Amino acid sequence: MAEFIEHDQLLHAARRTYAEGYRNIDAFSPFPIEGLAEAIGHEHTNVPFVTLIGGMIGGLGGYFMHWIAMARLYPLNVGGRPYNSWPNFIPITFELTILIASLTAFISVFIFNRLPELHHPVFNTPEFSRASIDRFFLLIEADDPMFNLDRTQTFLKSLGAHKISIVESEAEE
Repeated sequence: MAEFIEHDQLLHAARRTYAEGYRNIDAFSPFPIEGLAEAIGHEHTNVPFVTLIGGMIGGLGGYFMHWIAMARLYPLNVGGRPYNSWPNFIPITFELTILIASLTAFISVFIFNRLPELHHPVFNTPEFSRASIDRFFLLIEADDPMFNLDRTQTFLKSLGAHKISIVESEAEE
């Protein structure tokens, strides 16, 4: 794991690391850095698509619920209107669309980001406590196909890292 002082250094290092062929990399920053996710290879997320599907299910479910109740189970003829009077169904359909879409987005963010991650080996590194304050970290995982301890350390030093740390998992200790 390489520690950087400035966010520009981390962004440049992440781009070079990905260009070198490393794929199991992660970056840690105290604030969002525009372009960092793309620099480490996370160009696409399924959250918007899953949210759309959730919203469609919520909207159709709300409409179907209203239709079943008003047109089939308890039909009331009010003012000669048809039993399936869709303008009456708009508010609940809209509300359920928003509710289910937002709940789907919330849950899918947790699932796709594998949260909550209560423990990660980088938490054992003393310097990592500054990741939420003023330092920026780039991690190359040992299960990366290009990982070689000596070569990777040399590469991280060539990126201008302030400090290089070896992160050991519990299995190695």
